[in-house]
Amino acid sequence: MPHSSTPARGTLVALGGGDDEELLALLADMVPDQATTRIEIVTTAAPEPGRSGKAYVNAFGELGCEQVHHLRIDERHPADTPAHLERLKRAGLVFFTGGDQERITEFWDKTEAQAILLDRYRQDEHFIVAGTSAGAAVMPGCMIVEGHGARSLTKGGLRTTSGLGLISDLYIDQHFAERGRFGRLAHAVLQHPARLGLGLGQETGIIIRHGHEAEVFGDGVVMVVDASYLKDSNLGRIGRGEPVSGQDLRVHLLVSGQHLDLRSRQVRNKE
Repeated sequence: MPHSSTPARGTLVALGGGDDEELLALLADMVPDQATTRIEIVTTAAPEPGRSGKAYVNAFGELGCEQVHHLRIDERHPADTPAHLERLKRAGLVFFTGGDQERITEFWDKTEAQAILLDRYRQDEHFIVAGTSAGAAVMPGCMIVEGHGARSLTKGGLRTTSGLGLISDLYIDQHFAERGRFGRLAHAVLQHPARLGLGLGQETGIIIRHGHEAEVFGDGVVMVVDASYLKDSNLGRIGRGEPVSGQDLRVHLLVSGQHLDLRSRQVRNKE
């Protein structure tokens, strides 16, 4: 997906998984009008899409949102039907559930639906794309899909693939502290130092405005891994299965109310 230098006008909201009641309440408050704003629940990643779609439609309804719909895109429901494309053009909030993140790119990549999603996000200041767990990880142009334990710190022990491409130069990893994923995020930014790594704990997330202004929310910690000052990575000198190394990675631990500029990589504390 080509990178645009024009700042995105829409908003991204990503949660690291776990209980998402606070996320849904936040989104219900963020939409311009609960009575008229169309919310589309995308269950492409979900193992039980029917059950997940119904649960989220009901949850948003209990929060006062009146126009909530289940947008099912998967093996039996192609992305680029005229009805699906029209719904994406009219949506004010598109919410991606958790599950298997590679299913999202499998059924969305290089579709007209993806193009509409990207265009709406870049052009419409009232448009929101949100997701939890897999739905958060898939937002950037590249996502981490495999890497576990000590093996994630060996060459070949990490696997990445393309995401939706809503934002560039970023990794978003989820269930971060709970599943011990620091190693794989550190390895990912060693491979691509221009990409900033964000590890979202459960019940913890970020709101990204204007394509680069990130604000932390929730009960836990967001870990930032920054390779801007990286020295002497050994990735180009080692073979598969050998341990990776690099010096001067910067790490920040951010909590609710703190801000991070994704361009300058500067942290601003609560005001």
